[in-house]
Amino acid sequence: MAKIDAFFKLMNEQGASDLHVTSNSPPILRIRGEMVRVKYKTLENDELKAMLYEIAPENKIKEFEEKGDMDFGYEIPGLARYRCNFFNQKYGVGAVFREIPSKILSADQLGLPNVITKMSMLPRGLVLVTGPTGSGKSTTLAAMVDYCNQQRKDHIITIEDPIEFVHENKGCLVNHREVGTHTKSFSAALRGALREDPDIILVGELRDLETVMLAMEAAMTGHLVMGTLHTISAAKTVDRVIEIFPTSQQAQVRSTLADALRGVVSQTMFKRVDIKGRVVAFEILVATPAVRNLIREAKTYQIPSAMQTGKKYGMQTLDDAIMELLQTGKIDPDEAYAKCVDKAKFKPYARSAAQDFTEAG
Repeated sequence: MAKIDAFFKLMNEQGASDLHVTSNSPPILRIRGEMVRVKYKTLENDELKAMLYEIAPENKIKEFEEKGDMDFGYEIPGLARYRCNFFNQKYGVGAVFREIPSKILSADQLGLPNVITKMSMLPRGLVLVTGPTGSGKSTTLAAMVDYCNQQRKDHIITIEDPIEFVHENKGCLVNHREVGTHTKSFSAALRGALREDPDIILVGELRDLETVMLAMEAAMTGHLVMGTLHTISAAKTVDRVIEIFPTSQQAQVRSTLADALRGVVSQTMFKRVDIKGRVVAFEILVATPAVRNLIREAKTYQIPSAMQTGKKYGMQTLDDAIMELLQTGKIDPDEAYAKCVDKAKFKPYARSAAQDFTEAG
């Protein structure tokens, strides 16, 4: 057993999402969104480096020493998988580990809205799951892939950096590919995937112009493509995809995206106040003909209004989702106010001033 495994077991026992180890500091766990120090000695650089190198593949150690940071996946059988990031900092090495549960939670267990599982059953198109870091995007995508795996008889290819959730073959054949290990880049893997007879392609992150372009191309040529972006709303997601491209190409990209897009799920995580745990508020955009026209005509600022009037299709705004969680007593009014869009709507519920004074309404 590797020395650092003891911290992973503690992390699992405490229900922590992340483990932070850094030179000149004791280990720290992130529990329900807050950083909690572990009662352990201050880690010295040489000791920590030896601990980290014990679990890292040789090629990744070489990459780390050349570049100063790197990612990989690590697994403790019977416990969990971990998304690992090593980096250099002022006092030496540091690392952050995100726990990926060994058991994939189903859409029902996560309480995903029905429209999200409907998106999993689409024959083709682009479905994006977005939100800030730590909002549960990977967990939602894993549940969507698991739903496909149970309900469909297709070929699924996942492209991730690193591989997070591991899916067994059920109704589908699932092939997992890791960037840096099985392929050079997301774009190279996507280009190759089009020759590998997939029905569903999961792209861990749409990072650059080429990857976005290939994802839209795959969606347009009869594949269901699911991917993530670090954006905070459905409308901003559409804008972000378009803005990746040079200005001269954006009119054409709007048309292509309007044809390819099927839905955007944008999520925000909250601490629960009724029970121990966390809960997600979902903003959902369904690419109806009206929404596609807004994208083509560069009227994405009207998308929130389209979501308000498109509730019969399963659409909902983030504020409506937050309000439901607030009124059912699941989340704190101050956190609801801090993370909502329309501050005036939530101000009567807030007990204290906004944490971000620049957004006060």
